[in-house]
Amino acid sequence: MSQANLKNKVVVITGGSGVLGVSFSKRMAARGAKVVILCRDLVKGDAVTKEIQASGGQAMCLAADVLERASLEEAHKQVLEAFGPCDILINGAGGNHPDGTTSKEYFAAEDLHDATLKTFFDLKEIGVESVFHLNYMGTLLPTQVFAKDMIGRAGCSIINISSMNADTPLTKIPAYSGAKAAISNFTKWLAVHMSKVGIRVNAIAPGFFLTTQNEKMLIAEDGQLTDRAEKIISHTPLERFGEPEELLGTLEFLANEEASGFITGIVIPVDGGFSAYSGV
Repeated sequence: MSQANLKNKVVVITGGSGVLGVSFSKRMAARGAKVVILCRDLVKGDAVTKEIQASGGQAMCLAADVLERASLEEAHKQVLEAFGPCDILINGAGGNHPDGTTSKEYFAAEDLHDATLKTFFDLKEIGVESVFHLNYMGTLLPTQVFAKDMIGRAGCSIINISSMNADTPLTKIPAYSGAKAAISNFTKWLAVHMSKVGIRVNAIAPGFFLTTQNEKMLIAEDGQLTDRAEKIISHTPLERFGEPEELLGTLEFLANEEASGFITGIVIPVDGGFSAYSGV
């Protein structure tokens, strides 16, 4: 596949200061896009912006909360003034919460009497809600705000970030698995809904990539893999974690109208074969 020509395309990226978001931002800028990084951590966001600008790219960083419409509307206003209407929206914001996570993979009756464990029955409503809000509403609200720019304009698309556990839920994280399943479903629904006004909608479902959010779960204090990480690797045919840069080919493909102009409503797994492996 030839490199996408995104010259003068306005690409808005939520969660743009995260590990994956930084890679997305740099690649889109390298392809000529005007990149808008939406994030809450302006220190990280500004650092990425300056790096892109130093390399000759165009970028700006704006403070925005994907769960606050007023915040998104203000950011949208600034984007219009600085770069113009949004052509491509990458919904990269998301994450998990410890209060939506169980301590063990399997429940045993005696666990009810162990105060050190967090069982399914101990999951906090606020924790589960926060996961669904951040992942689902944090995708829906930015789409409502920025997709209006795309109506009736050629070459516009929305790229959501789902997860391979949307189809096969992982143990211990019911809230996150359910929220990402909602993202995959929403991607297909929105692709159909927006098909008559020329907006393509697709998603990427990453497998296991080391990020600041999951590092403690996967890497022990001594630098070795945790038991959970060992299990993940043993169930990944390519026998390793993914590198953020390995999502970029798929991202670029979906953003490139010439390469994927007839593709909408799909969720592409980038997981080293994890979702294809039955375990036996």
